[in-house]
Amino acid sequence: MIAYIIRRLLWMIPTLWIVATLGFLLIRAAPGGPFDAERKLPPSIEKNVKAKFHYDEPLHRQYLRYMWGLIRLDLGPSLKLQGRSVNEIIAQALPYSLVLGGCALGLSIVLGVFFGTCAAARQNGPLDYTMMVIALAGISIPTFVIGPLLIILFVFVLRLLPVAGWGGAGHLVMPVMTLAAPFIAYIARLTRAGMLDVLNQPFIRAARAKGVGEAGILYRHALKVAIGPVVTFRGPASAQILTGAVVVEKIFNLPGLGRFFVNSAFNRDHTVALGVAILYCAMLLLFNLLVDISYAYLDPRIRYDEGEGGG
Repeated sequence: MIAYIIRRLLWMIPTLWIVATLGFLLIRAAPGGPFDAERKLPPSIEKNVKAKFHYDEPLHRQYLRYMWGLIRLDLGPSLKLQGRSVNEIIAQALPYSLVLGGCALGLSIVLGVFFGTCAAARQNGPLDYTMMVIALAGISIPTFVIGPLLIILFVFVLRLLPVAGWGGAGHLVMPVMTLAAPFIAYIARLTRAGMLDVLNQPFIRAARAKGVGEAGILYRHALKVAIGPVVTFRGPASAQILTGAVVVEKIFNLPGLGRFFVNSAFNRDHTVALGVAILYCAMLLLFNLLVDISYAYLDPRIRYDEGEGGG
């Protein structure tokens, strides 16, 4: 297992290099630049600004300079936020995004597995149909619609929660619900499908014949096997939750990475946009690695030999 983890970590290096290279070239190829504005700078000032950030150099030299900084884990200075580096911006904003994403992921797994298990236990009954209709609605309605609807309900109708910002636990309720809603629906559907397949297996019939109660069958025997698709989905879901937080953080005015990422895209702050994109890619690779590792603990039959490249 240790050798497998080391190999996967080493494979992350060329993957991140490809992402950084493509991102660098695409950003430079996009129309407009970080120093363009409605009011054009005088030529002498514009020349000095470009020289300060090495934008007066040939493209290949800019690329090599950026890659050397990336090797040293230096993502460079922000082109719009004077006196601030991309590393400082990420260090400031990432904890907020991780708290939001972690709470949303935890809520989606707990509720999704619970709803999916309940639906499978009452297959083709009123509870099953109700859960699946709610799940379909959660998948179909985008977060930029769910968020305002929750604001109307909890702020203007019930007057229970603050509308936006970062403070106490109350400020997290609506953002977490907004971000988790589609993932609760996906996990519920995956859990239901997995449970229905497992509940027809011979070992479940044997457990029933031995007199095991329905709750024990569901949560002690069937769930551990049926949870496999949910574990598979957890890796991409973790990354999607972090990237989906961009919209949610903007709706609820949270001081996470989403706000900086959106602003950097609008302001053509190349270094911030590319730095956040590389960070998201690295986190996706790490989440997928954690998913593969967790397979070995959930299913003892799975082993990662030296010749294997994945789970």
